[in-house]
Amino acid sequence: AGSWFLSAERAGLPLPKTRPAMAKRRNGGCRRFCTSCLLGLFGCHWTPKKGLKTSKCDYAWFFLLFCIGLLALAWLYVALVTLNDFHNFNEFIFQKTEWWLDWSVVMLCVTAMLVTYSSLLMVLALCLQLCHQPLKLHWLHKGLLILTLLIAVAAFVGLKLQWSEEWESAHIALQATGPFLHIGAVAGLTMLAWPVATCFYRLSHAALRSVILVLYLGAMLALYLAPLGIDSPCFLEQSQLPPKPALFGHRGAPMLAPENTMMSFQKALNCGLSVLETDVRVSADGIPFLLHDETLLRTTNVQEVFPTHGHAKATAFNWTQLQQLDAGSWFLQKHPFPTAWSLSEEGMAQARRQHLPSLKELLVEAKR
Repeated sequence: AGSWFLSAERAGLPLPKTRPAMAKRRNGGCRRFCTSCLLGLFGCHWTPKKGLKTSKCDYAWFFLLFCIGLLALAWLYVALVTLNDFHNFNEFIFQKTEWWLDWSVVMLCVTAMLVTYSSLLMVLALCLQLCHQPLKLHWLHKGLLILTLLIAVAAFVGLKLQWSEEWESAHIALQATGPFLHIGAVAGLTMLAWPVATCFYRLSHAALRSVILVLYLGAMLALYLAPLGIDSPCFLEQSQLPPKPALFGHRGAPMLAPENTMMSFQKALNCGLSVLETDVRVSADGIPFLLHDETLLRTTNVQEVFPTHGHAKATAFNWTQLQQLDAGSWFLQKHPFPTAWSLSEEGMAQARRQHLPSLKELLVEAKR
């Protein structure tokens, strides 16, 4: 074999490629293919171009991408922990448009898409840095990132203006989930150590290197000190925990039966609730009855029974007229909560028989 290779070399014949050379060529092809995919998905440059470098503007967009991703993730967390109160948002939209839809599903899906999108861009950027490729973000991605920023800011501003009490719910939820979020943040920052170190050593500007080093070390220091500020029941012994709060029935049990009906209050009492909360209005002839909205559109069939007075205020109807309304079928038609599907046939039939109760009926039931 050795003499054959020597003869072939002297004769000028092409030599067969050895295994290391073939493996190197194959690995190089795989790297080029991966690099092309990363460049194409991030900046729509499917072929690497020589001379392209990451500019200061590109680094600024990368920093903006990181901040937008964190903001979208924060809104996803707030939306998840306040999910139980999204019914108020659905009611608010119905009062404005008279169109019922479970907007919590829509909002969660949109938020999850925005978080996934910004996270994928972040992963692509980190992979490009590891492959020593420039961060040339495409203008379409820039536009979508600005749109993500506007949606997240609008969501936080709307929450602050319309439902500022929800921040208390988010704060309570943060006490329970704080330790787990801290573990996740530590894991995420640890995974970023290698890309940050690579970016740090590749930069030639001392100022940028200093900024990256200060930001990363500052984040590490903040995570190290974070447990000192976490006040969570997860850190308490069983004997140190305060007594469980008393359960209130907000409009009865609105996830199990039509709100503010006798069926709803009966189910709430069956669940062992100690307090019943309701909304009281007074009919045109002076009878106190139970209803949350100013009008009867959302929770009754007033549009069918009184077509010309459907948009009138509930207090404009007398008690005889109010007793003609069906206050339960809407619960089966609109499904304000996913639990509405769990009703048995008997429960559905009972819901269809519900009417607007008077305050006297509720007081009699509460005494029992």
